[in-house]
Amino acid sequence: MSDRSESPLPLDGIRIIDLATVIAGPYAASILGEFGADVIKIEKPDEGCSLRRFGTPTVVGDTLTWMSDARNKRSVALDLRTPEGSGILKRLVESCDVVVENFRPGTLEKWGVGWDMLSEINPRLIMLRVTGYGQTGPYKDRPGFARVAHAVGGLAYLAGMPKGVPVTPGSTTLGDYMTGLYGCVGILMALRHRDLSGEGQYIDAALYESVFRCTAELAPAYGMYGVVRERHGPHDNNFACPNGHFPTNDGKWVAISCVTDELFVRLTKAMGRPDLAAAHVYGNKELRLAHHHDVNEIVRDWCGSLTRSDILERCYAARAPAGPLNTIADIFGDRQFHARRMLVAFDDPDLRETVIVPATIPKLSETPGAIRHLGPRLGSHTEEVLKELLGLDDAEISSLREKKVI
Repeated sequence: MSDRSESPLPLDGIRIIDLATVIAGPYAASILGEFGADVIKIEKPDEGCSLRRFGTPTVVGDTLTWMSDARNKRSVALDLRTPEGSGILKRLVESCDVVVENFRPGTLEKWGVGWDMLSEINPRLIMLRVTGYGQTGPYKDRPGFARVAHAVGGLAYLAGMPKGVPVTPGSTTLGDYMTGLYGCVGILMALRHRDLSGEGQYIDAALYESVFRCTAELAPAYGMYGVVRERHGPHDNNFACPNGHFPTNDGKWVAISCVTDELFVRLTKAMGRPDLAAAHVYGNKELRLAHHHDVNEIVRDWCGSLTRSDILERCYAARAPAGPLNTIADIFGDRQFHARRMLVAFDDPDLRETVIVPATIPKLSETPGAIRHLGPRLGSHTEEVLKELLGLDDAEISSLREKKVI
């Protein structure tokens, strides 16, 4: 199957220059590209974007991460560190809407293509600037990566077993993808503002801030009551109980979350223990929270007596909130993922293999996004873009290639 669409898309006519590397900034551009934007990926002529080497390599050299996350983009090999390269970028900016970059503050300015210069060339320009700590503040010059952002933003401290070693919260790249999403939202809002005012602007996105923004009541709870939340392992009993992960007798896991008394009643029906929902036992959320160790042990014993499929079948029948802790192998066999076409298969002509990637989201009813191709080979669109947008001829392109500008 594929995810190609010939229908007009909501961002048709929007052109994005993606100067960024690795994940956060490029991910924001990828999302917009899936909904019609023309994304021109600028890469170093000699080595390309570092995302090409991030993850599992393929026989063509590019990794599976690159092929999945750089989809729909046109690759232009251009050395911005040369006067000719920065000059070409300035010319490209004249006809583009958005620039995405994630260099340390001051790097583009050093090359003569910073925000002040580019916005003077194109006053309608929008720029997404992604860094570890933002464009201002005492940490702005520090290098930043998602793992560090998880730590600084307060998320990593919460991941792990009680009094145990803090662990990676999910994926080491979670903060990158979160920041990419915030960056995408910022670009869309800036485009809307430009529609109303005709003015461009830049978006200052910091990895640690994206992580911190997703920590629920962590800040107000400390500010008001001095509460420092600690690690809770597989269970989060701050607001609900049971609310965690439970092992089954076939070596698998299920997630169960009863955030209301009614949901707990449903779970007790699935367990065949309606007595547990009595008001004087555990039918009241405050009682369950006060005795969360006992409640979790009862649910754990029940889960440990059955297979995962048995537990889920009973919970689904009782409409109790439960689900499997899926491995990727589980996901490939999951009917819901297939029903919503979340796994898209592409035959790559260079790789000569079928590559399966996540589908586009969110799902728009009238103008759904589309994957037109996977991550391109380095510089495969250089001549096409320079001829199409700048009108360069073969002789000019050959001269730039000889100088190693492209």
